[in-house]
Amino acid sequence: MTFTEHLRKQSESIWESQMKHPFVVALGKGTLPAQKFQYYILQDARYLEELARVFAAGAQQATDADTALHFTKLVEDTITVERGLHESYGKKWNFSPKQMRSTPLSPTNYAYCRHMRSVAQKGTLGEITVVALPCAWIYCEVGKHLLGKGSPKPTHPYRDWLLMYGSPEFAKVTEWMRLLVDRCAKSAGSVEKKRMEEAFHISSRYEWMFWDMAWREETWPI
Repeated sequence: MTFTEHLRKQSESIWESQMKHPFVVALGKGTLPAQKFQYYILQDARYLEELARVFAAGAQQATDADTALHFTKLVEDTITVERGLHESYGKKWNFSPKQMRSTPLSPTNYAYCRHMRSVAQKGTLGEITVVALPCAWIYCEVGKHLLGKGSPKPTHPYRDWLLMYGSPEFAKVTEWMRLLVDRCAKSAGSVEKKRMEEAFHISSRYEWMFWDMAWREETWPI
């Protein structure tokens, strides 16, 4: 069993819950209320800003040129490809990129971003990679799961989202990150491995909470 397989097994119950969450189920069926999807996209656009910073930290911590270049490419793709998808939705809602970036972070999104930032600022290359791995890996699994019965119809309201995260290209991102985590784990001591396990488990929890946050259209209580 590889280290990433071990991580996945430890968080299996959380991952299984992702597929059953009403937000994910409705997203796949195309029955998700538009206002909930809009809430999700606006919050996710803010989250991607933090994810790009995590990838930039990975490039700084990289010990070889190929890894640094790959992280740099992930920064670029996060900003241009994924944000491009978000901004295409923003245009439909008459939101400018500036307006989308000014959306206040929800409580859950704020906490998730701070969790990743803390690891990115203090962690090793393995920790930095593993804290972002659930985001890529879970979206890949959700995308494949929701496309399990074939490509969505042209009239599906969330077709573009499904095709991006269920694509082979996105799966390659997950595969590369898993390989890097497994490589880093081979040389990591027991204490570092524990930190990697904790970072992965917490991020997995936040991924479930992100769907739930959007389903509830979470706001600050005070």
